[in-house]
Amino acid sequence: MKPYADIPAMLDSMEHARAETARHLATVERQIIARAERLTVTSQAKSQQSRHRRSNSMWTRTDERIFQENLAAIRFARRGETEALSRKLARQAGAIAAFRIRQRVNSPEREDA
Repeated sequence: MKPYADIPAMLDSMEHARAETARHLATVERQIIARAERLTVTSQAKSQQSRHRRSNSMWTRTDERIFQENLAAIRFARRGETEALSRKLARQAGAIAAFRIRQRVNSPEREDA
């Protein structure tokens, strides 16, 4: 049995690990979106190479369709990583909830509520 003084430290450690996993998942999602956008802009530049002008940089419906296709393809390619991180987040949330119940620790009050 752990001393009572260690319980807040253990809970803090678990919550910190969960927050780190959530940040990692958000980073992966940002990387996916950025890559899809770069691929779209690159294909857009290649198709407009002969009439390249800075003023002609509007995002068209075709560009949006290409972006969404690129996004879907990259998400599919990295689905193993994102699904693993999502499962890890769910396990960590469950472990934190179980720890709170087992140690009779209340959930923290939300200050932004």
